Amino acid sequence: MGRGQIVAVLQVGGEFSTDDDGRMSYYGGEAHAMHVKSDWTFKMFKHEISSTLNNLKLDSYVFKYFLPRNDKILISISNDKDLRRMVDFHAESETTYIYVMKKADNRLKSLIPVSGTPAGSALVVATPDGSKRQKICASWENAITGVGQVFEGSKEFRDALHKYAIAHRFHYRFVKNDSSRVTAECTDEGCAWRIHASKSHAKEFAIKKVSGAHTCESETIKSHRLASQKWVASVIKEKIRDSPNYRPRDIANDLHREYGLSLNYSQAWRGKAIAQKELYSSHEEACNQLPWFCQRIVETNPGSVATLEALEDSKFRFFVAFHASLHGFEHGCRPLLFLDVISVRSNKHWKLLAATSVDGEGDIFPVALSVVDDESQENWHWFLEQLKASLPALGEVTFISNGKNGLWDKVSLLFPNSHHGYHVNYFVEEYKKQLDDSWSEEVKDTMVEHLKKALYSCKVDEFNQYVELIKAESDKLAEWLLETKPERWSDAFFKGSRLGQYTCNVSETIAEWIPSRYELSVVQLVDTIRCNLMEMMYTRRESSNAWAEVLTPSANQKLQEQMNKALTLNVVCSTGNDGNSHVFEVCDDSVNVVNINTWECTCRKWQLSGIPCSHAIAVFDRTERCPLDYCDKCFTTEYYRLTYAMSINPIPDVLVPTVAGDLSHGAALHLSPILTRRQVGRPKEKPADPRIAIKRAVRCSRCKGYGHNKATCKVPITA
Repeated sequence: MGRGQIVAVLQVGGEFSTDDDGRMSYYGGEAHAMHVKSDWTFKMFKHEISSTLNNLKLDSYVFKYFLPRNDKILISISNDKDLRRMVDFHAESETTYIYVMKKADNRLKSLIPVSGTPAGSALVVATPDGSKRQKICASWENAITGVGQVFEGSKEFRDALHKYAIAHRFHYRFVKNDSSRVTAECTDEGCAWRIHASKSHAKEFAIKKVSGAHTCESETIKSHRLASQKWVASVIKEKIRDSPNYRPRDIANDLHREYGLSLNYSQAWRGKAIAQKELYSSHEEACNQLPWFCQRIVETNPGSVATLEALEDSKFRFFVAFHASLHGFEHGCRPLLFLDVISVRSNKHWKLLAATSVDGEGDIFPVALSVVDDESQENWHWFLEQLKASLPALGEVTFISNGKNGLWDKVSLLFPNSHHGYHVNYFVEEYKKQLDDSWSEEVKDTMVEHLKKALYSCKVDEFNQYVELIKAESDKLAEWLLETKPERWSDAFFKGSRLGQYTCNVSETIAEWIPSRYELSVVQLVDTIRCNLMEMMYTRRESSNAWAEVLTPSANQKLQEQMNKALTLNVVCSTGNDGNSHVFEVCDDSVNVVNINTWECTCRKWQLSGIPCSHAIAVFDRTERCPLDYCDKCFTTEYYRLTYAMSINPIPDVLVPTVAGDLSHGAALHLSPILTRRQVGRPKEKPADPRIAIKRAVRCSRCKGYGHNKATCKVPITA
C-alpha cells in the first residue's frame, strides 16, 4: 500500500455480538471500500465517508475500529489526531475495517443469555438445528396469555395476535373481524386452536374464549399473511434509515434469521418500497418539487410569497400567500383574520394552517396558508412570522382563533397592535363540555342560550344579567365562564372589531375543494387550492359587476332592516360641549345617545357591526343625512370589487415540474396521484365514467310489437 494511506472497509447497518471470551464479531449490514490518507482532517474523513455512503448525513453517527490483532475493544475516531493514529496503526495492514454506528445505538449482543435480562431484550439463542436465530422480541410468546386478557380495542388485539403467531410459528385466519368482536382460528386442518375476543359490558375488549392447543408449530412460517408489506416495512424501517442500500435479498435473509419468516424477493422488495416511501417521500418532495413550485408561484404571480423551510428528520414547512389574496385583504376585506387548522382527508400526513379574512358579503377570503406536519407551537409561530413578513404595512387587525398551541401569546408578541378573540363555535363547544351530565336536554339548551346572549350582549349590564342566570343554575359554570376572560369573547368587553362576523367555515370550504379519493402530493394539494381560489375570485368579481347599489346586497339588507326600525323612534337634539349639534338623544324603550361625528351610539350596535343602528338612522332622517355615508367602507360595493380586483394566474406546467437544480432543461418529474384504499361504505359520489348498460328492447311474442310482452298486450285477438 502506498505510503500515508490505507484501504478502509466501511461497515454500516450491521450489529456486533460478543463470544463468551469477549471477542467481538460483526454481522449483517453492508460494506463499502475507500482510501484513507494520513494528511486528511477529520472533516475531510467524514465528507469522504458521506460520499461513499450515498451522501448519508453523519451528524448522529460515530466511527470505530479495532487495533491490529485485537478484536475485543473498539477504538473511537473523533478528531484529527485519532484519524492519524488509526492510519499509523494500520500502515502495514492490507485492509482496515471502520464501523459506522449510531451514537445512541447499543448493538452489542451476547451469545449467552444473562440472568435478569428483561423481557423483550434482544438475545441470540441457538435453534434446534444449531443455527443462530435472533429472537428480537421474546415477550411475543406471551402476547396472548388467555381468557380475561384485556386490550384497548380490536386493533390492539389483532396486533398482539399477529406477534403471538410469529413467536409460535403458525398461521391463522379470521372467522369474524370487526370493531366489536374478533374470532380467529388456526389454518391447519388438524389443529383445533381457536380464540374469540369481544367487547364486555364495561366496554373493555377482552379475550372470552380460547379452545384447543397448537399442534402445528413449524420452524419456518411460509405465510404471506404474517409477512404483510406494512409489517415488513415497520420492521426494516430503521435499518433502511441506517443503510439506504439495504438489499431485498438481505432483508429476506434477516427476517428469516430473526423471525423465522420465509419471504420471497418480491415481498421483501415491496416492504422496502413502503419503508422508503414513509422515510423519504416528504424529503424528496421538499428537495425536488417544492423549490421548483415556489419559484413558479413567484414567476407566474409576481408579488406572491412562497417560502420553504427544511427541518430535521426529512420534514419541512411550506408557506404560500398569493399576491391577489394579499392585495384583496389589504384593500377591501374586513380587518379580520381567522386562524384555523385544516385536516386533509386524503392525506393525513399534513395539516394546513390558514389565515382567512371575510369580504363585504360575509364570505370567506383565504389570505395565506401553510403546509406542516402537525399543529404545534413552533409551526404556528413560524406561520405567523411568515404572515407578518407578507403584510409589512398591516395596521390594526383583529385575530380570531381557538387560542390553542400558545396562540394567545404568539399573536400578541408578533402583532402587538392587534386584538385577539375566541372563535364563537369553538367557545360554545367548550362551554357545552362543562355542562352537568345530570341536567335534562331542555336545561342544557337553556344554558347554551344564556351563553349566546351573554356573548352577543352589547352592554355590560346585559352581560351581567345573563351570567347571573347561569350562576343561578350552577356557580361552578359561572365561575368557569368568568375565568375564560370575557374580554376575549363577549361583545360587551371585546376591544377588537369583528364587524358582526363571529364564525368562519374555511375548514369545510377547503376540505370540499380537496378530492378525498386521491392522495395528493403537497404540490398538487396547494395547486388544487390555488385553482379553486382562482375560480372563486373570478366568479365573485363577475357577479359584483351587476350590482348597482352602493352597499353589497347583504349589507344593504341589514341597513334596510335598521331603517324600518327607525320609523317609530323619537329624536331629541342636544348640544355638545363645542357648541355643535352633533349629539342627539333617541327614545325608544330607553334613551340612547348618538354622536354622528364619532360614529357612536350608546347601544354600541353601530360600533360593533359597522352599519348604523336604528337610533343613528333616526338621527340621519332628522338631519337629512344619508345613512350610506356612515357605513364602514368594507361593506361598499367599491371595496368589494377591490377585494377581487386582482386575479390568481395559473401555473400551466404544475403537473410536470422540472427537477430542482436543472430548471432550464432536464428530466421531468411526473406527479401522478396515488389511489388510496377504498373507504368503507357505499361511495357518496358516482364514478367519473359510469358504465352504460345497454338493455334489450322488450318485444311481444303475440303481436310482435315492442315495449310490452304477451301478458300486457292490448291488441285484440282475431278469430
